[in-house]
Amino acid sequence: MVEIMDLEGRKILFVQEFLRIQDEEIILGLEKLLRKEKAKWFEKNLKPMTKEEYQTEVDKAMEDSQKGRMTKASELKEKIKKWR
Repeated sequence: MVEIMDLEGRKILFVQEFLRIQDEEIILGLEKLLRKEKAKWFEKNLKPMTKEEYQTEVDKAMEDSQKGRMTKASELKEKIKKWR
């Protein structure tokens, strides 16, 4: 009898099985497969913005800039250093 599981349960079982793998070649193969499948998913599911969506994003960014709701790159780099 095959048990039907939800996606979260399947992911947990997959990760548990993955953690038991001791062969580096299998890990490399799974990494390549994951990258390939993710790239295919993005190509299939990502759609370009409309001009209106793009303009809305630009307008929001300009407003954020004018109201000081920005993070300087140097500040962000310092925050990232603390993640390690």
